[in-house]
Amino acid sequence: MNTTAAPTLGVVTPLAQPTSWEPAASYPDPAVRTLDPRFDDIKPPFNAAVERLATGFRWAEGPVWFGDGRYLLWSDIPNNRIMRWDEETGAASVFRKPSNHANGNTRDRQGRLVTCEHEGRRVTRTEYDGSITVILDRFDGKRLNSPNDVVVKSDDSIWFTDPPFGILGNYEGEKAPPELGIATVMAGDVNGPNGLCFSPDETKLYVVESRARPRLIRVFDVVEDGTKLAHGRVFINAGEGTPDGFRCDIDGNLWCGWGMTPGLNGVAIFAPDATMIGHIALPERSANLCFGGRKRNRLFMAASQSIYSVFVETQGVVGG
Repeated sequence: MNTTAAPTLGVVTPLAQPTSWEPAASYPDPAVRTLDPRFDDIKPPFNAAVERLATGFRWAEGPVWFGDGRYLLWSDIPNNRIMRWDEETGAASVFRKPSNHANGNTRDRQGRLVTCEHEGRRVTRTEYDGSITVILDRFDGKRLNSPNDVVVKSDDSIWFTDPPFGILGNYEGEKAPPELGIATVMAGDVNGPNGLCFSPDETKLYVVESRARPRLIRVFDVVEDGTKLAHGRVFINAGEGTPDGFRCDIDGNLWCGWGMTPGLNGVAIFAPDATMIGHIALPERSANLCFGGRKRNRLFMAASQSIYSVFVETQGVVGG
């Protein structure tokens, strides 16, 4: 395990809000659509609307909530930085730059930041003192491709996807040939594995197959005391949609970043039986999301050049 000094942290002036997007003029917010009655119990309350928290990014990804500090972190991949939004002040600032073109982020069960790095081609952990520990950068003697999304299971095991997206060009990393192909430790038959998350009871793992046409969300049974995957199958055929990252709520509903047309952009919500039960429209394609706030009932959405949020009548899974 290698340890390196943390990059310099800094702050910038709070980012200006654009005039091209306007919040809902009245309640309920028309951006929230019920497609199945089951959504009515968990959708945003009548007097809760979608809010734009910050904008001005090139590609916002990997949001993660730090409740103990009341702030949100997310990656701005092409700008090679991790950003921070503070709930108390509403200010957005730079948390880390350079970030090795960080993508997905989460917290481990000890509250530390775990990050997928495109440029570093590694998964890292930020320690309490700000130093960075390399969790994994090679497998079978070969470099990882470009770790994309990451979750931490209740047994402290770290699960991540490793497609080659970050090394296909120089915009979100550094162009390089892949060394591992599409093989992964847990599942090697997923073409372009992207977002992933566990069901609330951790008996299922959902994974986006982003190079399938159309895109698929696949589901695997977690077996052998949580150490293996089995019975991989299609959970959702996205059709014209483009699922990327997602998280589960405490009832097992899947909240998915979605796009990529004006009618699809936003967040799609699926019941455990794979029925799309709701949609939250955004003016931009949403790549990823997380639950946060004091009661884990605030949905934070990373959407192309902006960060949005809305309060909902459910809670995100702890660790999700």
